Amino acid sequence: MEHLVETALLTHGLRSVTNEAIRRVWTDEAENLVWISKGEIVIGTMERYLKFRTETQKLIRIDRGMLEQALKEGLSGALTASGTMAVCLRYKIPLAVTCGMGGIGDIKGEELCPDLPALAELPVALLSAGPKDMLDRQGTIDWLTGHGVTVFGTERGYCTGYLFTGEKVKLQGVYEGGCRAPLLILNEIPESRRIPDREILAEAVRAGKKAEQTGRYYHPAVNGRIDELTGGYSSKIQLEALFSNVQFAEKIRASF
Repeated sequence: MEHLVETALLTHGLRSVTNEAIRRVWTDEAENLVWISKGEIVIGTMERYLKFRTETQKLIRIDRGMLEQALKEGLSGALTASGTMAVCLRYKIPLAVTCGMGGIGDIKGEELCPDLPALAELPVALLSAGPKDMLDRQGTIDWLTGHGVTVFGTERGYCTGYLFTGEKVKLQGVYEGGCRAPLLILNEIPESRRIPDREILAEAVRAGKKAEQTGRYYHPAVNGRIDELTGGYSSKIQLEALFSNVQFAEKIRASF
């Protein structure tokens, strides 16, 4: 096994996507998704994960900093990118796969998302579609490169956003193989597939802030509002992007 796939997006972020819709997109039958069930690390197929997904409302988000607590206290939850990287380290797996990742931004408790220190400190590479749109993308890339993380694009040496298109941020080049950490590979959603109306992002950020104020998760609230305002389109392209990253990971596995 050369990579593990995070489950936080699949569990909490794709509000309008049914299990059957996931089955139609996810044609990979490999055991590479990872989550925590009653304090146990589970690595399984998508079909096995979907049974776990039915309990979405009871499941927490587990990042790198919370992993040990979850294991000791018998908690159940989905793993974020940093949580997945921490599990990869335990099993000596060189690559974690995510979709939208964290970064630097105005998010309570995530002013510096755990994804960034994980990239800088763990010998595990990360394949992502890019930092989420409400974050300081330039600041995020600068923090990573300033802490020794190499950041490549899969097709070009710059990035422009995640679900929305913003300014160009220069990367360190185009990925040509190899998986030597500290490394972040950005496989962006094509700009032609992204959401053109940035006012939708502004409205979603307001929803995220309201969620923060009531003790709920910020990112699922943002994703949920974008989903509502796009008639489910945002969830559809994120699911496709996550699976695209899984396929890219399979393509480059020989170079690990």
